[in-house]
Amino acid sequence: MIKKWKEMKCNSSSGAVYGLGLIGALVYFLQQATTFSEGLLGILKALVWPAILIYRVLGLLNL
Repeated sequence: MIKKWKEMKCNSSSGAVYGLGLIGALVYFLQQATTFSEGLLGILKALVWPAILIYRVLGLLNL
């Protein structure tokens, strides 16, 4: 039971970090948008920014 509680605590802190990253990405991408469609694309990019980041890092490392 204690082990499950510790795992839940760890997951909640990583969720907070992702949430802050999501807000930062939303602000960045929406500031760069000049049209409504670019704004929608910015919202989608903000939701999947971790996957894009890992894809590019692994591409640079040639793994």
